Parts: sequence; C-alpha cells; structure tokens
Amino acid sequence: MRNSGLSYNEIRSTIGVSKSTLSSWLKNIRLKPEYRKRLYTKQIEILSRGPKSQKERRIKEIEQIIKTAENEITHPISFEAFRFAGAALYWAEGSKGRMMEITNSDPDLILFIVRWIEKVFKISAKNLKARLNIYPQQSDLEIKKFWSEITNIPVENFGKSYVKPFSTGYRKNNLYYGTIRIEVPKSANMVHQVFGWTRGLLKDNSSKVLTVKKTWHHLIKTQRPVNLKIK
Repeated sequence: MRNSGLSYNEIRSTIGVSKSTLSSWLKNIRLKPEYRKRLYTKQIEILSRGPKSQKERRIKEIEQIIKTAENEITHPISFEAFRFAGAALYWAEGSKGRMMEITNSDPDLILFIVRWIEKVFKISAKNLKARLNIYPQQSDLEIKKFWSEITNIPVENFGKSYVKPFSTGYRKNNLYYGTIRIEVPKSANMVHQVFGWTRGLLKDNSSKVLTVKKTWHHLIKTQRPVNLKIK
C-alpha cells in the first residue's frame, strides 16, 4: 500500500494500525517522485483549510450533540414535567412582581409559556395581554400581527409598544421581531403558586443555601451604591 503511494492515514483507515507503528514499519520505503508530490499537495490543501475544516467539524459535532439530546425527550410530555418546565422557565425569566409577566424575544419560548398558562392555569390566550419593545425602523402593526399569530393573543389585546430610541452603538444580534412581554391579568396568586412549585423543586438544596447564607450574612449589610450626577 505504501509502495502504491498511500499516506499513513489512508493506510490506517484500511488496516487500523497506529501512525507510529506504520512509521517504524515503513520508514525505509522511498516513494516515487509522483507519489511524494501527491502527498505534499494533499498536505498543503489540509493546512490551507485547517481552521475552516476544524470549524466545520465542530459544527457537525454540535449538531450531533443537540440531535442526540433532542431524541432523549419522549413525547407526549407528562403534565407534571410540563408544569415543572414552565415553572422553571418562569422562575428564570418571569417577573417577580404582583402580576405574572414574562418577557423574551424567542418565539419558541413565548409560545411554550402561552400554552403552559393555558394548560396549567386554564387561561385562554384570548384573555392575555401583551406589549412590545421595538426599534423605530420596525413596523409596530406588523410585529404585533406576527406575535398575535404565534400566540393567538388578539392584536387588540396588545398595549402601546415601547419604541427604543436610536443608538449609535452596534448590535451584534438583530431582534427582528422585537421583544414581547406577556401579561396575565389578576395573577398575583399564580405567581406565588409558581414560586411554591420552584421551592418544592429546590427543597433538597434549601438547607445548604440557608446555612451558607447565615455564614455570609454580613454581605447583605453592604451599603447600596449612590448614584452621583456629574455636571
């Protein structure tokens, strides 16, 4: 195989021997000039696309990891798993105030939350409220229609949008659909209920967290920063 001009990697792919072993076996074989030219050209091609080929390989690896993890989720999802998934999302992303509110720009997350509210709390999307954060160059009505189609919240249930002022800064990520805030009217008790569920989920952690908080209690006595106006 070596006399036919094959590289060590090409030989390895056929017989499964390590590269170091092949090197010791074949070090005395001298390749014909045309074979040496072929292998040299191939090596140059590999080097020239080095970072790009590594990036492409990593992209494929990530795609495979995501696909494998996706297949680990079985459907239909049980009600308990669905309830806890929504509670965890709300705990991370939702408002901690007197009304259930959650703000995000991801249509998948927003649709999940709307369906979670409908299924867990029996509140139809038609009874929810919404508000947008958008940019001056965006169409307020079109974006409202987009989110209305995603969530089934009627356009007339959308309040006045907040239009962000122009900025000279450069945004790496464009929020083509703006940011939407879902509001559930008269939902103070629902917020407490969700945090009760999350407390139940975290019960095994609570004793350690409480112990550490007591040890480091002096941290909460740190004075708050004072905002100074510079003229």
